[in-house]
Amino acid sequence: MSASLSAAEIAALVEGTLVGDGGVRIGAVAALDRAGPGDLAFLAAARYLPYFHASRAGAVLCTGEHRAVQPGPATRIVVLDPHRAMVRVVRVLYPEPPRRAGVDASAVIGEGAVLGRDVVLGPHVVVGTRARLGERVEVMAGAVIGPGVAVGDDATIYPHVVCYPGTVVGARVILHAGARLGVDGFGYVPGPAGHEKIPHVGRCIIGDDVEIGANTTIDRGSVDDTVIGAGTKIDNLVHIAHNCRVGTRCLIMAQVGLAGSVRVEDGAILAGQVGVGGHLTVGARAQVGGQGGVIGDIPAGAIVSGYPARPHREAMRATAALYRLAEIVDELEVLVERGGKQAG
Repeated sequence: MSASLSAAEIAALVEGTLVGDGGVRIGAVAALDRAGPGDLAFLAAARYLPYFHASRAGAVLCTGEHRAVQPGPATRIVVLDPHRAMVRVVRVLYPEPPRRAGVDASAVIGEGAVLGRDVVLGPHVVVGTRARLGERVEVMAGAVIGPGVAVGDDATIYPHVVCYPGTVVGARVILHAGARLGVDGFGYVPGPAGHEKIPHVGRCIIGDDVEIGANTTIDRGSVDDTVIGAGTKIDNLVHIAHNCRVGTRCLIMAQVGLAGSVRVEDGAILAGQVGVGGHLTVGARAQVGGQGGVIGDIPAGAIVSGYPARPHREAMRATAALYRLAEIVDELEVLVERGGKQAG
C-alpha cells in the first residue's frame, strides 16, 4: 500500500469539493460501519444513512444532498458519483505490484509458440505449439494456453485457466482462476447405438477489455463461432454454450446460463442465476432480473423478471397474488364450511 493521502489531496484527485479538515490523513478504505479515523468511506444511497450517522471514518465521499447531514463524519468530499470517486482513490492507495517479466523454469513452451515483449509465465504454465502471446501478457501458475491460441497485449490470465485450441483472447482481457474457454459444446445426435457426439470446429472469440470470472466456462462454436463482445464483464460460475453471441459492454452475473445459439445484444444486463433458452435473443440494453427464466425473445430496452420472464411490474403483481393465495384459500374453506352447515 502507498503512503497515505490527505483529505485535501483526495478531493483534488477526485475533483470533489472538500468540507471540513483537509489535513486528515487517509491510509485505507473501509465500509461506513467499520471505518476508523484513518479510513475513507463512501455514502452512495440514503438507506445507508444510519451507518453514516454512527461512522468513525476520517473522511467520507458523498453527494451534494448529504453534504451537511448530521450527525456524521466532519470531513466530507462532495462528488457527483461516490462509487467512481472511490475507485479512483483505491487505485492510488492500493497500487498494483510491479510485474517482473520472465519465464519460470518449469514453464513448458511448445514448438513455434511466439511470446511478445515483457511476457510473464509463472510456474508450470503450458503454452501450446504455435500459440501467440502479445506484449506484456501475464500467465500465472498452472494455466494452459492451448495449441494455436492467440492472446492480445496486456492480458492477465490467473492460475489454472485453460484456453482450448480455437480460442482467441483480445487485448487487456482478464481471465480469473479456473476459467475454461473453448470447451466443446454439449451437442449430440441420438441414435440406436447411443448419442453420437457432434464435432465442434468453431472458435471461441473474446473481445478486447473483457473480464471473465472464476470457474466460468465458455464453449467454442460447433460450426459457427462463440463470440463475447468488447467491454463485456462476466461474473464467476457462468456458462455460455456453443454458438452464443454476446454483444459489447454487457454485464452477466453469477450462475447465469445461456443455452446454445443465444444472442445477447449490446449493453444488456443478466442478473444472477438467469437462464436463457436456446436460439433466443435478449435485446440491446434489456435487463433480466435475478433467477429470471427466458423462454422467448426479450425486446430491446425491456426490464423483465420471473419465470417465465415477463415485464417486471407484471411479474411483481403475479408474485404478490401468489403470496395472497394461502389467505384466499383459508377464506374459501371458511365459506365452504359455512355453506355445508347451512345445507345441513
